[in-house]
Amino acid sequence: MSVYAIFAFLSAWLVILSYQLYSIKRHYRSLIERTKKQKIDDILDLLISEQTRLKDESERIKKELEQIIDKSRFFFQKVGIVRFNPFGRAGTDQSFVLALLDKEDNGIIANFIYTHDGLRIYTKRIKSGKGEEYQLTDEEMEAVKLSK
Repeated sequence: MSVYAIFAFLSAWLVILSYQLYSIKRHYRSLIERTKKQKIDDILDLLISEQTRLKDESERIKKELEQIIDKSRFFFQKVGIVRFNPFGRAGTDQSFVLALLDKEDNGIIANFIYTHDGLRIYTKRIKSGKGEEYQLTDEEMEAVKLSK
């Protein structure tokens, strides 16, 4: 009787293993059919080479992005504008000051003063939020503060 039990167990075990082998073989065939009859080794090699290419490209893009971010410190990132009347009661608020600053508060101030004769434009360099060569007027200081 124990021989029959062992035989039944081994038969069941053989059926289970056969089913698993059939499932694996069916899965392998479906992979091969979807990849135009290439060998699985070729598919794996292709995937590994593609992964390596993508990793290299990702590193290149990362370096380029770091360079762009480093350069962006010098781009105008802050803008402040203030309208004012340079002539007191005699005029209107058609004149304005434009502050264009980078990340470190360096840049330029442009003064656009409107008169009856025309438009006058004056510029000043800004270093660390202060006038580099000339002192800033109240309107120019306000434009710098608004740009932050």
